[in-house]
Amino acid sequence: MKLTTLCYIEQDDKYLMLHRVKKENDLNHDKWIGVGGKFEQDETPEECLLREVKEETGLTLTKYRLRAILTFLSDEWETEYIHLYTANEFTGTLTECAEGNLEWIPKDEIDRLHLWEGDRIFFRLLRETDDFFSLKLRYEGDKLVETKLEQYAG
Repeated sequence: MKLTTLCYIEQDDKYLMLHRVKKENDLNHDKWIGVGGKFEQDETPEECLLREVKEETGLTLTKYRLRAILTFLSDEWETEYIHLYTANEFTGTLTECAEGNLEWIPKDEIDRLHLWEGDRIFFRLLRETDDFFSLKLRYEGDKLVETKLEQYAG
C-alpha cells in the first residue's frame, strides 16, 4: 500500500499539469496528472505535499486545501491512497520536472487530455462542489471498472 499526495495548482483559470513522459516503467506514462508523490518516513500529508511540489515544480505553496481522498485500486499495481489537494497561491519560479513536462492548461480543456478515466470524475467534482469527498477507483489495466463516491457536506 502506498500513501501519496496529488496537487492541482490553479492560476488564471488554469491547472498546472504534468505530462508524464520522462520516467521508465511509469504507471502514469503519457498521462497528464497533477504534481505530488510518495510520503517519506514520518511525513504528514502536508509536509509531503509541500516537499513534492517544491521538488517537481520549484514552487512553494502558500495557500492550499485538502479536497479529497482517492483510493486507487488496480489488478496491476499496489493500492494507493491519494491525498488530493488544490492550491491557488504560491511563490517561486517554475522549473523543469524530471518526471515530465509541466504546462498550464485551461480548466475547460482538461477533458481533452490523455487522463485516467477516474481523473475525469474527480475533476468534475472539483468543479461542481467545494465539499470534501472520498472516491474509490478500481482499475483492470487502464480500464475503470468500479467507482464509489462518498461526499461530506461542508
